[in-house]
Amino acid sequence: MMKNRTSLFPSVLLGLAIALSATGYAEAKDSEPTKHSVKHVSKTVAHATTTSKKATVSKKSAKSEKVATKDTKKVKDALKNSKSIIAKKSTKAGKIVVQKSESKKLDRVALRKERTRNRLAKISRTGKIAQAAKYAAKPIILAPVASESAVATTNQPSSIQQTPNATLALNVESRAALVMNANTGEVLYAKNTNQTMPIASITKLMTVMVVLDAKLPLDEPITISDADVDRLRNTTSRLSVGTVLSRAELMLLALMSSENRAASALARTYPGSTPAAVAAMNRKATAIGMTNARFYDATGLNSGNVASPKDLATMVNMSTTYPLIRRFSTTSEHAVAIKDRIQQFHNTNYLVKNPEWDIAVTKTGFINEAGKCLVMQAKIKSTPVVIVLMDSMGKYTRIGDAQRVKKWLEAVPST
Repeated sequence: MMKNRTSLFPSVLLGLAIALSATGYAEAKDSEPTKHSVKHVSKTVAHATTTSKKATVSKKSAKSEKVATKDTKKVKDALKNSKSIIAKKSTKAGKIVVQKSESKKLDRVALRKERTRNRLAKISRTGKIAQAAKYAAKPIILAPVASESAVATTNQPSSIQQTPNATLALNVESRAALVMNANTGEVLYAKNTNQTMPIASITKLMTVMVVLDAKLPLDEPITISDADVDRLRNTTSRLSVGTVLSRAELMLLALMSSENRAASALARTYPGSTPAAVAAMNRKATAIGMTNARFYDATGLNSGNVASPKDLATMVNMSTTYPLIRRFSTTSEHAVAIKDRIQQFHNTNYLVKNPEWDIAVTKTGFINEAGKCLVMQAKIKSTPVVIVLMDSMGKYTRIGDAQRVKKWLEAVPST
């Protein structure tokens, strides 16, 4: 029995060993999927980590995009602000430039106005200053009136004589013309001199003469009124209703620029108003020998204002005895303040600017019935000569005729 037990022991051991190896094999077999699972888990973990990293990165990128968007907005806002600042600065600069240019323009106007004033005669102002004087660089001051004897002594004997064929040499295109020696009354050239014709604005020479004869205050402010507006021919004027100028400046504009409202205001403010002024004009015409002259208004817009070339020569000679008429009618330009604006007026006879002419008195005129007219007293070869040109056709005919008369007289032999 003991022998049998002894013989069974190795078998038992062998069985145990086999059992143990089978268990180990099973355990080993079971352990392989675990390793695979571990690998899978590790891969999953790695993927999750990568995903989380990507998510983190994407979050960061989203944040950075948000930051970038915010920065872009800030940049855009900054650009807008800078543009608006630049625009404001440029607008400011533009305003400054405009202000500077306006300032320069005003300075130029003031300088031109002062130069004009310096060329004018001066009219003393006593009492209340006219509104125009507020804007004037310098007031106009009246020169002392020369006596008739003093004027007579200035007239020298004539050095011009008419030659037998002189009238044939001169071709004047105006319908009527007269050239006369102002000292002796000798007629040097005549064409239709006895015809009575409308004289248009040459009337204003007589208007100013009677106003000066009345010795009215030259510095008195006169307002242009609705009564001065031309309703006969509806002509325009730069002297708007309400404009306030001194009597002296109205005379200047009436003679120099042929301003109808200025002449109307002068007659309206004459003692007894316009009818009295027109009556005085007719009386004076008769007194100085204008036998064919007749006046119906102070401006010349009425075609009933008529005279012959001989009458006009007489009137021109008489007007030269008035220093203000001599000065105002030959002033080339003048600056006037009209409702806070400076306006430049010019002479209607541009020969006053020509250095080759020495003009003492001049006046132009035009209405349809009269044509273009021009009267002057000018020195030619040191002799005062009256030139009357009436009913000229075309814009430059009367000026061309005046130039032809001057050349013709200069060609005549002197004695």
